[in-house]
Amino acid sequence: MRISGMWRLGFVALLAAGTAVRAQDGGAHRGPTAQAQSGTTTAQRGVAQLAKGALQIYFVDVEGGQSTLFVAPSGESLLVDTGSPDPRNPNAPRDASRIAAVCKLAGVTRIDNLLVTHYHSDHVGGLPQLVTMVPVGRFIDHGVNREGADVQGGASTVAGYDAYQKVLADGHAEHLTVKPGDVLPVKAFHVEVVSADGEVIAKPLAAGGQPNPACVTSPLKDPEGDENERSVGVVITYGKTRIMDLGDLTWAKEPGLVCPINKLGRMDVYIASHHGLDRSGSPALVDAIAPRIAIIDNSGRKGAAATTIDTIRGSSRLQDLWQLHTAEGNDTAHNAAESHIANLPATVSGADAGNYLKLTVRMDGALAVTNGRTGETVDYPAK
Repeated sequence: MRISGMWRLGFVALLAAGTAVRAQDGGAHRGPTAQAQSGTTTAQRGVAQLAKGALQIYFVDVEGGQSTLFVAPSGESLLVDTGSPDPRNPNAPRDASRIAAVCKLAGVTRIDNLLVTHYHSDHVGGLPQLVTMVPVGRFIDHGVNREGADVQGGASTVAGYDAYQKVLADGHAEHLTVKPGDVLPVKAFHVEVVSADGEVIAKPLAAGGQPNPACVTSPLKDPEGDENERSVGVVITYGKTRIMDLGDLTWAKEPGLVCPINKLGRMDVYIASHHGLDRSGSPALVDAIAPRIAIIDNSGRKGAAATTIDTIRGSSRLQDLWQLHTAEGNDTAHNAAESHIANLPATVSGADAGNYLKLTVRMDGALAVTNGRTGETVDYPAK
């Protein structure tokens, strides 16, 4: 496919060579301005070396929706969600085109598994346009849509679900409905379902089972009664690394996973729930999983709430925070370091370039995050 000029610039930056800068305090926790203290920063001098035998995870900029591409060393792929529809540009839809471009960058010519966490338009909306660009082998979801048009925003949910059903009916891909406790049919890494269709796992995962003291002080919130609560949430294990993605699972559903017993256990990477909105990501959840790295798939004006930033930064093991966009409504203290943000405000960058973040996960537990805007990589040694 043809890649726009902005994407070509991003790819050139990603592949640019440079020199390594050794961090002053490897693994130390830090604030938003001391970005070089927790890892080694490079200018992508060893992309091939970083990727060898590693799981590659691309966080596509779908402007406050979600689309995350997992690519194993074997080439097996899992795409979580597809961003929003773009009826104004049927020949070059924004989100589907960005996902297809990242697939090309990653060497993915066929998406083996496409997981739809739930049917809100910023998660399933780009799917009908994407499948015309990249074939899909298997679709995975939580089952039927239960959100009607009478709910705020429900009309677009119904439309997105109906469009997805048409893709399923018209194609020849496998279709799988999952429930909590299921393991996805992915060979190269382990993907366990911890939430789906409003339910959560009944028993702790192998790494879980510990009491969670944070439940006592963590506030409670009322159920929302929409598709967010039915999100398919997964824990992904590759080697020694554990990664959690709960989609848009809401605050009210989180206690079932972590209170009074932490059924999940600690995570290395937290893909911040619900784009970092304050409707998800309770202190009880974040304290329970105690991530090393958190990545927020926000847009400039959606997600990465200041309270969410505070909760993540207060986590006991946090080494770093990354964002797809500067949260324009927040002050500097409530954003990641500029070097850890893929897309700056248009007033700074001049345009919305659609830059991505890439997470590299090695079998021994070492991690690396690459900023598609700058081409720089920060390494996090295995713990």
